[in-house]
Amino acid sequence: MISAYSNRKVLVTGGLGFIGSNLALRLVRAGARVTIVDSEVAGCGANRHNIAGAERDLRVIAADVGDAEALAGEIRGCALVFNLAGEISHIHSMRDPARDAALNAASQLRFLEECARQEPGVRVVYASTRQIYGVPKYLPVDEAHPLRPADVNGVNKMAGEAYHLLFHDVYGLNTRSLRLTNVYGPGMRIKDARQNFLGIWLRRALEGDAFEVWGGEQRRDMIYVDDAAEAFLAAAATPETAGLALNVGGDAPYSLAEIAAALIAANKGGRCEVREFPAERKRIDIGDFITDDRQFRALAQWTPRTTLAEGLALSLDYYRRHLAAYL
Repeated sequence: MISAYSNRKVLVTGGLGFIGSNLALRLVRAGARVTIVDSEVAGCGANRHNIAGAERDLRVIAADVGDAEALAGEIRGCALVFNLAGEISHIHSMRDPARDAALNAASQLRFLEECARQEPGVRVVYASTRQIYGVPKYLPVDEAHPLRPADVNGVNKMAGEAYHLLFHDVYGLNTRSLRLTNVYGPGMRIKDARQNFLGIWLRRALEGDAFEVWGGEQRRDMIYVDDAAEAFLAAAATPETAGLALNVGGDAPYSLAEIAAALIAANKGGRCEVREFPAERKRIDIGDFITDDRQFRALAQWTPRTTLAEGLALSLDYYRRHLAAYL
């Protein structure tokens, strides 16, 4: 797969964020000519420390993906675009729906228009989310499951994905979408719970404080960020994924209580407190979610390699060394 990216011009939007930065660094190691586009909007996860040490190996442009004038020249000549830009907070999407729509829907549409205008042959991989399914009607959830998001963020991510698939079907743009489950690992936001629940758990564990487990019985798929980055690379390198929306899951489903126990074990200490869901969170919680990603695994010949225990140990080790940069 490495040869597919050597000396290719590649654009990574949202590339200072958690998954985007890990993907950008992986592309640099594969020999790609990488440009990161990131608006660095407060609260969306961008962190310059995520690319520390690699600044000379890639370019960073501060711009919104919807800023066509700023990005026209960057898109021109690109072989691949990995589109990970967007708002990440479910709670903040409920508090400011218009902002979320601007970042996750309107800007995505303008970006796709510019891709089609400047480089109609470019391959695009969009970062979608399992959140667009809403409360599962059945488990595991496959791609045929109805889409009924439980919050504003999910609605706008669904719109962003729909734009990408529409531009494939109607305008011939070479797009595909990956519906990711809970991604975790080095570079994720841990100062609060805006990215996902595990971020604040990691912080509390590292600081020696108890972390809160809301409920505990809900099951989740967890995917380590290196495996997620490899999924993006595999999707872009697999022609059969064009025009599709595909689930990407982890090694196995775990209950929140099991994840909490695994974190305490990996940290060699710590404690958690099981509590009832806060009302603001409960109304957008989806309960159990187990991903059926057999279609993507078969098409892209991809499988996650990192167990939960391994991923948590790697995450804790990273933040022990870099904690101050993420608080």
